[in-house]
Amino acid sequence: MTDSPEQYCDTELRSVDPDRWLTALFAPDARRPGLHALYAFNAEIARAREAVSQPMIGQIRLQWWREAWDGIWAGQPRNHPVVLALHAYCRHVSRDDVLALIDARETDMADVPPADMAALLDYAEASSASLMRLAAQVLDAFLPEDVARDAGIAYAMTGLLRATPHLAAQSRVMLPAALLGAHGLTAQDLYQRETGADLVAVMVEVAEEAGRRLRAARRYPVAREAMPAILPATLAGLYLKALAARDFDVIAAEAAVTPLRRQMALFWAMLRGRF
Repeated sequence: MTDSPEQYCDTELRSVDPDRWLTALFAPDARRPGLHALYAFNAEIARAREAVSQPMIGQIRLQWWREAWDGIWAGQPRNHPVVLALHAYCRHVSRDDVLALIDARETDMADVPPADMAALLDYAEASSASLMRLAAQVLDAFLPEDVARDAGIAYAMTGLLRATPHLAAQSRVMLPAALLGAHGLTAQDLYQRETGADLVAVMVEVAEEAGRRLRAARRYPVAREAMPAILPATLAGLYLKALAARDFDVIAAEAAVTPLRRQMALFWAMLRGRF
């Protein structure tokens, strides 16, 4: 017996994006399958570049998803478990936010770092703030635009810091080229692991910007029904603290943020109504 679309999305998300899977646990039962479908879709496009040998193939995969969403909105979903779940739970969401999410992943196909901090912020907003806005729509909850933008940027930038060693192993860098150059580094240095204190200095600047964005988002109250959409920002705060406490040793920081710590932080955030 094959899994239902809902079961497929749940299982897939738990495997490839356990942090967002955890945050979805705090959504009402009736809304959780929609979040699972949305986040499973995001995982599909986020790994489009990593899953293919050539950027053009990745672009074809992204185009497939654009066309799949056209079918969802037209009431003619393709026979794919994530698409079927999106059609069941998410077909009312914003076309602009969905396309912004896919377009952001088009940037991944270039295999070049963002030119400067402004370019990194644009990428972070498109790839993460758009997703938070969509999650709020799935929850049928109001999320202030400023909160979604700043919290989404903070979460994306924190994720890119955490992914730096993994990306470098694939000859990819998502730290701003201008910032690397200001500290005497090139993308090639990261590929060849010829880094040290200079890379830490770059990561500190990116983390400081992520922290500023997180503090800005936290200035505004968020309705309880919208909290599951914004909860990833709670985890961004945990990871930023762990990175700073361990001199931006990504492996040590990841080990410090245990599943129990993440679960307790999310539970406490929901209990207080503050992410």
